[in-house]
Amino acid sequence: MTLGRLAWQTLEPVHGMIYFFPEANAAYKQLGLTGRMGYFASRAAALGPIPAEAVIATFYNFNPQVVRQAIPAAWHIASPTDILDARLNAVDTTLRRVLGDVVDSPEMSHAAALAREAAQAISGELSGRPLYAAHTALPWPAAPHLILWHAQTLLREFRGDGHLAALLAAKLSGVEALVFHAATGAVPAETLRVTRGWTETDWAAAVGRLEERGWLHNGSLTAQGRREREAIEEATDRMAMAPYAALGDDRCQELCFLVRPWSKQVVAELMPWAAARNSEHVRTPRTG
Repeated sequence: MTLGRLAWQTLEPVHGMIYFFPEANAAYKQLGLTGRMGYFASRAAALGPIPAEAVIATFYNFNPQVVRQAIPAAWHIASPTDILDARLNAVDTTLRRVLGDVVDSPEMSHAAALAREAAQAISGELSGRPLYAAHTALPWPAAPHLILWHAQTLLREFRGDGHLAALLAAKLSGVEALVFHAATGAVPAETLRVTRGWTETDWAAAVGRLEERGWLHNGSLTAQGRREREAIEEATDRMAMAPYAALGDDRCQELCFLVRPWSKQVVAELMPWAAARNSEHVRTPRTG
C-alpha cells in the first residue's frame, strides 16, 4: 500500500462521517431538503446550482434516475450557499460531539496545518478534476477541526476525480464499477446496488458484461479481473500522490499518527448511524 493511499484511508472517516451522522440530515431537513436531496445537493453545492446531468457525470456510479429525483429540485428549495453553510455547521457540531476537547487541542491544530499544507500543494492542479476544483474555490474555515475536515474534503475529491478517470480509461460504466468493486468483497454487493439505486436487472446485466470481458466468473474476480483491478488502483494512487509527496514521508506519517485515533473514534460512533442510513438507501462515501 502506498503512503498516499494509507493517508487517504486514515483521514477519510473525518470527512466521510458527514454522510451518516444525524446532525447533517437534521440540518438539511431544516432547509427543507428531504430524502437524498441533502447528500446530492451538499456535495454538489460547491459547483453551484448545476443540472442533474452534471451530478450524474461527477458522482459517476448512481442510477441517473435517483439523481434526477433530487436535482435540480433541491436548488429550488435552498441555495448552494445555504446548503454549504448547513453542511459545515453540521461538521462542526458532529466533530465537537464525537471528539470532545480534542477539537481545541494543539494536536488538532498541528494535524490541520499538515493536512492544509498537503491540500494547498495541489491548488493549481485543476484540470480534469471538477469536484476538487469547485471545492478549492470555497473559503477555508477558521477552526482547526474544520480546517482538517476541509483539507480532507479537498484531498478525497482530488483522489476521487482521478479515480473516475481511471474507471473511464478501463471502460467501466458506473454500475459496472460498482459490480467490480463488490467482487473484491470489500462491500456487500447488495449494499452497493441499493444505495446507488440500481435495479437487480441493471446489476445482473453489468455482471454479465464483466463476465464477457473475462473479469468475473460466478461473481468473483478472475485472474485477469484482479490484474485490471490492481491497475485501476495503481493509476488512482499515482494520480493522487502529489499532495502527500509534497508533504514528505515523515510528515505524512506524522499526520496519519495524529489523526488515526480520531478516525477510529469517529468510526466507532459511526457504525450504528451508517447501518441505519444505509437501510434508508442513503449514499456512502465515494467508492468504485
